[in-house]
Amino acid sequence: MKENPKILIVDDRLENLIALEKVLNVFDVDFIRTTSGNEALAMTLMYDFALAIVDIQMPEMDGYETVELMRQEEKTKLLPVIFVSAIYTEDFHIIKGIETGAVDFIPKPIVPVILRGKVKVFLDLYIHKTHLEDLVEKRTLELNKINDKLKLEIAEKKKANLIAEEAKAKALTSDKHKSIFLANMSHEIRTPLNGIIGMTEILKKTNLSKKQIEYVEIISFSGANLISIINDILDFSKIESGQVQLEKINFNLRQKIDDIYKLLKHKAQNKKLTLDFRIDSGVPAFIVGDPLRLKQILINLVNNAIKFTEEGSVTLEIINISHIDDNIKLMFKIIDTGIGISEHGKRKLFKEFSQADASISRKHGGSGLGLSISKNLAKMMNGDIGVISEQGKGSTFWFTAVFTMGEKIDEKRKIVIEEESFTKRKLKILLAEDNKINQRVAIVNLNLMGHKVDVANNGKEAVELFKTNLYDVVLMDIMMPVMDGIEATRLIKELQDDQKIKKGIPIIAMTANALKGDREKLLSQGMDAYISKPYSPEELKAVLIKIL
Repeated sequence: MKENPKILIVDDRLENLIALEKVLNVFDVDFIRTTSGNEALAMTLMYDFALAIVDIQMPEMDGYETVELMRQEEKTKLLPVIFVSAIYTEDFHIIKGIETGAVDFIPKPIVPVILRGKVKVFLDLYIHKTHLEDLVEKRTLELNKINDKLKLEIAEKKKANLIAEEAKAKALTSDKHKSIFLANMSHEIRTPLNGIIGMTEILKKTNLSKKQIEYVEIISFSGANLISIINDILDFSKIESGQVQLEKINFNLRQKIDDIYKLLKHKAQNKKLTLDFRIDSGVPAFIVGDPLRLKQILINLVNNAIKFTEEGSVTLEIINISHIDDNIKLMFKIIDTGIGISEHGKRKLFKEFSQADASISRKHGGSGLGLSISKNLAKMMNGDIGVISEQGKGSTFWFTAVFTMGEKIDEKRKIVIEEESFTKRKLKILLAEDNKINQRVAIVNLNLMGHKVDVANNGKEAVELFKTNLYDVVLMDIMMPVMDGIEATRLIKELQDDQKIKKGIPIIAMTANALKGDREKLLSQGMDAYISKPYSPEELKAVLIKIL
């Protein structure tokens, strides 16, 4: 007996699922109900569906994210999806729905005859799937006309400003929930990562066999890849919400380029590639801009070039393309002899969550956000970004950025003097940290530097230890049981006012909170410095040198 086509219906409210089934009971189909995005994804692994009807507003995972994940699987890459939502009056939601991969967008309350008509189209497509490509192309043209009509209708409704305040409130709520989610995600992932990466670095300093060294390097490499992906996601969120502000710092460009070379040369050498950096004589040594964000773009592009080049070379070229008054515009070219990019692949570059080919993420990994982040950062630097490439003949990625002329500084001498002075000091440190693994990481690193450490398992213990002991510095975790790091810092500052001998003892926030504003918030609440987890021994040493 031939099975009826199956329709997946996704809505967190049971009454909505029942209503959809009643509207569509004129068709000979089987309905599979799900009340969440996760459950829907599980059902797609178990059954073949003719169509999915997905609500947008759901807790935990909304409709957009659910469909984006469907599109990543071969089985559901082409599954027709109709979004239903009560937020249809904003063109942002309709356009986002179509871009996510939906074939249609129906507003609530649903008009039964319209829903039936559209469902019938996709049931016919399923039945006649041998002609799927031609029918999808035809339907896409029809949908574009429908979308154009919907945009006009939405524009007219916007003019009347019928739901402006409601839309604004929803947007603010959504941003708030997103920020809370990202903050929790950052903390929960970075906390165990600090233990993994920290203990791996400590393990490297012990006596290991050749095989053990190989295993430790694999753990270290995997941890670095994971934190890179997490940072990409957080950076993308900050850029998307306009929370990134570029700094204006006088820095040595050649020194930063040398740092990048040292960071990536081993990766190139392991693939037997030539890594070459060329700086034109017209490029000034010292410029004013944001060195961290510049390095972020360069590391991303050079790292990508190495990743997609199997033999030959990767070359970074920097040239001066204009110099007006105190402003200088530089062009950075990353030239490789790698696999190249097709014309179709070029169109997908620089877009969020996109790579030139689906097989790339399986073979080479990555979040698909690096080029999008680089594009946004280049534009923030009053520049642009692009690529010249032919499949099989290598690629040249380029970007421009505007800086101002800088002044010469002797950074190396300053760093050497600070480190020599710091190395002679043996500090007594109070560490407030509730996570046992992270306690161990910090203690071992600090002991290797020659310092003595007292440990507090929460903020309350930290305050009690500070009362009776004299420390050189306090390392303070933020999210702890009994008493958090912010309250503990406030009480320690009060103790410093009462016990003058302890006045000025610095408190360094050592936290897994790494979103935009976390650093500023902590500094405003009494912290003297900030380091985010996971951190390297060098980063820990650097923040101690700076604060002391």
